Amino acid sequence: MYRCSSDEDISKRIKEASRIVFKVGTSTIVHTDTGKPNYRNIELLARVLSNLMNTGKEVILVSSGAIGVGRDKLKAGRSASIPEKQAIASVGQCELMFQYSKFFAEYGKIVGQILLTLDVYENEERRINVINTFKKLLEMDIIPIVNENDSVSVEEIKIGDNDTLSALVAILAKADLLVIISDIDGFYDCDPRTNSNANKFLVVDEITEQIESYAGDKGSENATGGMKTKLAAARMVTDAGIDMILTSGQNPESIYEIFEGGLKGTIFLKK
Repeated sequence: MYRCSSDEDISKRIKEASRIVFKVGTSTIVHTDTGKPNYRNIELLARVLSNLMNTGKEVILVSSGAIGVGRDKLKAGRSASIPEKQAIASVGQCELMFQYSKFFAEYGKIVGQILLTLDVYENEERRINVINTFKKLLEMDIIPIVNENDSVSVEEIKIGDNDTLSALVAILAKADLLVIISDIDGFYDCDPRTNSNANKFLVVDEITEQIESYAGDKGSENATGGMKTKLAAARMVTDAGIDMILTSGQNPESIYEIFEGGLKGTIFLKK
């Protein structure tokens, strides 16, 4: 494993993070081979995040998966027109929120939905409104669940991927930490799925041109992001003074290790 920092306080800083944005990718909440919802992972994610809230942490969840869940609900294929994709997203978002609401309720938690487009971030009045919404939901011990508003977004206001969205949310919400839960367990110098000699970075304290050269393309066919978008998200939040962790979503219970002092995945250190 590569390590680009000798900061002995990293684990302590991560453990003490109070406001945390979690981004979960489609590959975690949808079975990649069938395209159907992965209820086990959704339930485990709800349990873990609820338990973290019970320790006093504030949690925001940025969730992909609406289009994937919508495709399964409507038995739709991937070759759809833009209006069809927007319709699929509309149906899928309802189904996804239903599942989250049901599973979080089992652990006594209430969820609220926030759908964003890029103009919310760029327009001062709308930005202030969404910041106030995050603030009030967290004060009320409600978990904001965020996604891009795919059913109405057009190219001019489209964010495009939820890695970037999660970075924007972390900045808007003034989070201490962004945790991107993905289909890969960290940042490597090449793709570990195709190269057994790939080396993982444990800590990255600066995103250099060489680090950027290691970023590849997206993994599963349901995903829209990839390592390039995750690295771009890391640059955004670390420039804003927020730490970021990239870790695997294969077993959501492993999230506990992050807050128990273990250096899980790859940590990108804030400036």
